[in-house]
Amino acid sequence: MAVPSPLRPRLRPESVRPARHRWRALLPLALLLGMVLLLAHGLQRDPRALPSALVGQPAPVFELPRLEAPDELLASSALRGRPWVLNVWASWCGPCREEVPQLQQLVERGVTVVGLNYKDETAAARRWLESAGHAPFEAMVRDADGRAALDWGVSAVPETFVIDADGIVRGRFVGALTPQVLKREFWPLWKKVQE
Repeated sequence: MAVPSPLRPRLRPESVRPARHRWRALLPLALLLGMVLLLAHGLQRDPRALPSALVGQPAPVFELPRLEAPDELLASSALRGRPWVLNVWASWCGPCREEVPQLQQLVERGVTVVGLNYKDETAAARRWLESAGHAPFEAMVRDADGRAALDWGVSAVPETFVIDADGIVRGRFVGALTPQVLKREFWPLWKKVQE
């Protein structure tokens, strides 16, 4: 057995460990940096640009009670043959009130706009419409339990869908329609849908 020389220092396992520990110490820092980069990328994305699996697909079918006449039903099949717009709204939704002038502009320009009242009390929805002046919809249906909105993939109100004459969803707008959204996005899409 070799006897250690007093002139040669003996290597201890402790002197080797710090090099290995440095990599372990850098791992959380690398993970943190990766998370920051992912967050920064996500913050640069437009939340209105959420993809919709419905675009290019047949519009979900519904048959719902009319808000203004609960004993009558409106079926989406009655809208086939012409382009139309479905706007999902609720009386408790602040941005829904902000988009009323834009919805009224659509109706004034001959766009068929159907309002889908989402998870709302009938009396509250009617009061909201009265306070808006006049209904910004050609027709209104009530989705009390939210099942129809679920079929449409609604993530929050308001949301607006553009449907062509063949019943195919051609566009989706998340959030309140603004004058800028109408000018830059809605009207160009509507022109294509009408062709």
